[in-house]
Amino acid sequence: MAAGRRAKQTAAEQRALQKDQAKRRRKAKAKQGRKKDVVHPRDQKQPEPKMPEQHLEKPGLESDLRPRPEYQAPTYRGSGRLQDQVALITGGDSGIGRAVAVLYAREGADIAIVYLSEDSDAEETRQAVEAEGRRCLLIPGDVRDSAFCDAAVERTVAAYDRLDILVNNAAYQQHQDRLEDLTDEQIDMTFRTNIYGYFYMARAALREMKEGAVILNSGSITGLEGEGSLIDYASTKGAIHAFTKSLAANVISRGIRVNAVAPGPVWTPLNPADIPAEKVPEFGASTPMGRPAQPEEVAPAYVFLAAPSMSSYISGEVLPVLGGQPIAG
Repeated sequence: MAAGRRAKQTAAEQRALQKDQAKRRRKAKAKQGRKKDVVHPRDQKQPEPKMPEQHLEKPGLESDLRPRPEYQAPTYRGSGRLQDQVALITGGDSGIGRAVAVLYAREGADIAIVYLSEDSDAEETRQAVEAEGRRCLLIPGDVRDSAFCDAAVERTVAAYDRLDILVNNAAYQQHQDRLEDLTDEQIDMTFRTNIYGYFYMARAALREMKEGAVILNSGSITGLEGEGSLIDYASTKGAIHAFTKSLAANVISRGIRVNAVAPGPVWTPLNPADIPAEKVPEFGASTPMGRPAQPEEVAPAYVFLAAPSMSSYISGEVLPVLGGQPIAG
């Protein structure tokens, strides 16, 4: 009899839970169509919940973006974590690369940045680095060219006498709705920029790096989960994640660490130079935070993985920075 009463009680509890859930669903349904809440950093000015329609000519100038991406991280305080080290950052003229350059300089590093042709953006990055009291070398060129990558490393070492950190960050992407629309030229551009360039730069850097050096690669959520309209780009990002783990295993005996950061959507020139203007306002809106990241929100992950005081026991890892988005699978 006691067991029967317990069973009936459990059934009643289940029905109560069912009714409560039905009530919650009715409330949730009533909220449908309302504006999605956007989660903002508490200690920073609020980013725009939606970006205005705009389209940039490739490769895209950050100075043309509205609103301007946030890269100065005014609440970030340096503490000498990278004091007197030298960092070479590809794609360092804008976006994540620029924000990383600024924070590395704030932590005491001298900077060299590789960029394609965006001279005005590169100059703004140089001024931002110098405002932190550090030096900044500008190296324009194409990472698809292995000879250029060799020369970029040589110029960096000639200027600073050492190379401690390589950040592989340069990228190309172009949405296509169907695989059949991917031309040989686009596939070649994407792979040679996004993964060949990483190989070339890492190979050149390792000739100069000593024990304690670090290589960081910019991966992507698309390399973790795929993206139907970015088949070639997502494939290169998946390759970058595998490259990171494999290279880490290869050089660990030399005392060199290799890691990657895999961001979700970030407000940089990359996407407004790719997607149609009318799709820009929805960029990043599907994340749990309801917006894309600002570059200054992603850059601290690169500091963490570069600084031996914080990550000396970490190598071969891919660190997601996804605005609360759980990784599928």
